[in-house]
Amino acid sequence: MTMSLFDQTSDDTGTRKEELCPGAFVLHGFALQDETALLNAFHEVTAKAPFRHMVTPGGFRMSVAMTNCGSLGWVTDRTGYRYDVIDAESGQPWPPMPAPFLKLAQDAAAEAGFAGFVPDACLVNRYEAGAKLSLHQDKDERDFTAPIVSVSLGIPAVFLFGGMNRAEKTRRVPVSHGDVIVWGGPARLRYHGVLPLKGAQHPLLDEYRVNLTFRKAG
Repeated sequence: MTMSLFDQTSDDTGTRKEELCPGAFVLHGFALQDETALLNAFHEVTAKAPFRHMVTPGGFRMSVAMTNCGSLGWVTDRTGYRYDVIDAESGQPWPPMPAPFLKLAQDAAAEAGFAGFVPDACLVNRYEAGAKLSLHQDKDERDFTAPIVSVSLGIPAVFLFGGMNRAEKTRRVPVSHGDVIVWGGPARLRYHGVLPLKGAQHPLLDEYRVNLTFRKAG
């Protein structure tokens, strides 16, 4: 499905908003207004909690490098998927969620119709050429009334947005530096993923795509 088939509007800031389905929107370029503060905060977080390749319960090493910030962090290992207050590699709490992260998440959620969003977890994923994210649901959280806010930075990617079961047809949604996808309400448990990334270069993030995923986990 091409982007021209999505419903499109623009707000007063010039952000182009596309509705993927009821409860799910792409906010193109929404993160660019606070780009410098956002990237500075990103580097501060990863300096305190460096990227690592986690292992799934089945023993597979994830192609996407990950870390977290906020009061909770998502982790996976041989014992399962879960949120934890402690970074197992450092033995310390995850870094606090930076103010620019929180502001962006709340502003994007409000723009998509989910005012009052207060995330307590931000998953920070780093993709390089060939890395992908298989179709999955975000269902490790306790409360599904809060939306998911996903911010794309760096090289382009193709986001897959599916239905309520894995077998349903997916839409391919191209995302670029500064794009934000928000889904919640009737779309909250839709399957989603990322196609294998093609090699590219970004002036600020080199050959990587960084994804910030904000959630209300606890």
